[in-house]
Amino acid sequence: MPRTIWSGAISFGLVTVPIHVQSAREDHSIRFHQYHLADMGRIRTRKVCEVEDRELSNAEIGKGYEYSKDKVVPISDEDLSNLPLPTAKAIEIEAFVPLESIDPIRIGEGYYLAPDGQVAAKPYKLLREALARSSKVAIAKYAWSGRERLGLLRVREDAIVLHAMRWPDEIRDPSELLPPPVELSEQEVEGALALMDSMSREDLEGPEFQDAYTEAIAKIIEAKREDRELPEVPEPEKPGQVLDLMAALTQSVQKARSARGESADAEVHELPKPKKKAAAKKTAAKKQPARKAAAKKTAAKKSTGRRPRSA
Repeated sequence: MPRTIWSGAISFGLVTVPIHVQSAREDHSIRFHQYHLADMGRIRTRKVCEVEDRELSNAEIGKGYEYSKDKVVPISDEDLSNLPLPTAKAIEIEAFVPLESIDPIRIGEGYYLAPDGQVAAKPYKLLREALARSSKVAIAKYAWSGRERLGLLRVREDAIVLHAMRWPDEIRDPSELLPPPVELSEQEVEGALALMDSMSREDLEGPEFQDAYTEAIAKIIEAKREDRELPEVPEPEKPGQVLDLMAALTQSVQKARSARGESADAEVHELPKPKKKAAAKKTAAKKQPARKAAAKKTAAKKSTGRRPRSA
């Protein structure tokens, strides 16, 4: 069972839900240590006081804020746990909003919120049910690790999940990263949409969504442990320079469909140019009034010829 990261409560109006916070993910990455290559002795980091020049134990180490070159204000864990903030003890729900109204770039790490005992079971289920039926997420404030944060509460199956969120001023403006202005044709956009359609799927199951990097590291470790040859490295495909965007899109669609076992004969067809249609309509519009005018003129002449002469 995962360890509890933080204990407190969810504050939902006058309703309080005691909870434990636990990580929602597991890290299966392979970890490395640092070694002295000459004798494979382990390299370790030691915490040394630069004044006394000696290694310190964890009990001797605390936090501090340096507000000038020779002045440090010590801050204890008790100081941080007694902050004059309601969010230091509880996750305070501030509002409920549609999930699509939040830019995903602001959403971070996820944590499961577990009810703390039988007394929390009913209010926990009440909040979970309300979130599920409303199709909205809760925006909350909480204080962990020496700072106040924004959080997003949502439902995942029968559990409530808390996602850390970035404050608006923590998100960089992307305008400085944009490419210079370019023109795209309608055919190129349609080609990109065709490629997206050929790569669309309903789930993320399959070997292409597995961690191939960790598997490759494990194979290298196993080969070196058994003193065998290392696995062969596949030759990576060299990306070519895109000269004809439409040709590249067509080939990409064919490749994606072949990979899915579909017919690779489909092509990205160019759309007819709208200018020609507009010109044709304009010409037809000009001809139609001209024909009507000619018909009226002929009818007027005939009518004039039938009129009797005056006495």
